[in-house]
Amino acid sequence: MKTYYFLGIGGIGMSAIARYFLQLGNKVYGYDLTESPLTDNESKEGIEIIYEDNPDLLPSGIDSCIYTPAIPQDNKLFEYFKASNIPMLKRSEVLGEITFGKRCIAISGSHGKTTTTSMIAHILYNTSIGCSAFLGGISKNFHSNFVADKNSDWVVVEADEFDRSFLRLTPEIAAITAIDADHLDIYGTKDELKKAFIDFANLSSSALFTKAEVDIDDQAIKESLQKYTYTIRGVDADYYAINIRSYNGTYYFDMRTPDKIYYDFCLNYGGVHNVENAVLAIAICLICGATEEEVRKNLATFSGAERRFDLRVKRKNFVYIDDYAHHPKEISTLIESVRMQYPDKKITGVFQPHLYSRTRDFMDEFARSLELLDEVVLLDIYPAREKPLPFITSQVLLHRINKMDKYYTDKENLCDLLEALYPQVLLTMGAGDIANLVPQIEKRFANE
Repeated sequence: MKTYYFLGIGGIGMSAIARYFLQLGNKVYGYDLTESPLTDNESKEGIEIIYEDNPDLLPSGIDSCIYTPAIPQDNKLFEYFKASNIPMLKRSEVLGEITFGKRCIAISGSHGKTTTTSMIAHILYNTSIGCSAFLGGISKNFHSNFVADKNSDWVVVEADEFDRSFLRLTPEIAAITAIDADHLDIYGTKDELKKAFIDFANLSSSALFTKAEVDIDDQAIKESLQKYTYTIRGVDADYYAINIRSYNGTYYFDMRTPDKIYYDFCLNYGGVHNVENAVLAIAICLICGATEEEVRKNLATFSGAERRFDLRVKRKNFVYIDDYAHHPKEISTLIESVRMQYPDKKITGVFQPHLYSRTRDFMDEFARSLELLDEVVLLDIYPAREKPLPFITSQVLLHRINKMDKYYTDKENLCDLLEALYPQVLLTMGAGDIANLVPQIEKRFANE
C-alpha cells in the first residue's frame, strides 16, 4: 500500500486515476482550488481533500505526487513537492504507465471524445469481452469517470491532446474524431497540433480510425496500421450512417461497414452529432470482437455523460440541456443539433468562456457561433490556470456578437435574468465552474 497525493484532484482526468489507486487499496489525498460535486463525491469515497494552498496541511508519508499541468508553477504545494525528494509525475505519465501492456483503446480529438469513450466503455463492459475505462466525464451508466474489470485486458481511455498528454499512451486501437485549432497556448499553430495528432496515431500498434472529414496527411501514418474512416453521412468512408430517423428524442439509423449493412440501431441519446459518435463506437466494438446483438443492446441503453448534451429538465413547454462545449466548433454543432431537434422553439444559451487565451484566439469565431442562438447570455471568463489578459473580457466578446438579444450577467444574478427571459429551450455551455450552477438552474426551472 502506498500514499499518493494529487495536485488538482478535482480535475476529471485526475479524479479517475485517484479512484483507480484508491480501489487498489492505497491511501489517496488531494488538493484543489475549489470544492465541486466531483470533489464532494471523492471525499465520500474516502479521499481526504484540502482547498487551501498550505504545505502545513499535507499528510506525512507521501510516496508520490501526481499533478495536472494546469497547476500554476507558483502554487505553494507544487513548490513544496519540487523541493522535496518525493517523486512527481504528470497525470499523463501515470495514465501511460497504468495502461502500458494492456489492450488500450485511445480516443482522441478536439471534440466528441468523452461521449465516444463513454459509449465504447459502456458497450464493451457489458459484453463477454469486458473493459476498464478512464473517462473524461461522468458516465451516467457507471455514475463515475472510472470503471474497472479485473478480468479484461481491454482498457478504454480518453486521449487528451492538452500538454501533449496523449503521446504518453501506447494504444492498440486509436481514433481521431476531429482536429480543430485549440490549445494554441501549447502548440502555437494548428500545423503543430496536427503533427502531434500524427505522432499519436503512429503510437498505435494495430488500427487507426479517423473521421473522414479530418484533414490529416495519410502518408505520414505508418503503413503497418489498419486504417479506417467513418462519418455520419456520405459514402466516402469505411463506416457511415444511413437512413437516420428521429422520433421523440430517440435516433434510429442503419450503418454501412466494409463487410455488410446493419439495420435499425437505436440511440436513446439526444443530438444528431452523437449518431456519428455511435458509428465510431460500434465500429471499434465490432473489431474488438463484440457481437452484433451485444452492440445493439448496449448502445440502446447508453445514457450519455454528464455535461454532454445532458438533458436536465424536460417539460411540455421548456427544455434545459447542459453541455461542456467550450470551443466555437463545439458550440455551433451543439446549437445546430438542438435546432434540428426543436425547430420551432426559441433557444436561449448561457456561455461561460474558458481561458483568456482561448477567448483571445477565437474571439470572432465565438461570436459567429453564438449568433446561432436566439438569445445569448455571457458570464465572466473562467480563468482556470491563466492570469487575465488586457482587453480580453466577456464584455468585449458580447460587443462582437451581431444580435440584439444579448446579455452579460454575473453568476449570482443569472437565474433571475433567465426567469425574466422566459426561455423555451435553455442551454448552458462551458468548461469552467458553470457546472456548479447547473443544479441551481435545474431546481429553478424544474416545475411549471
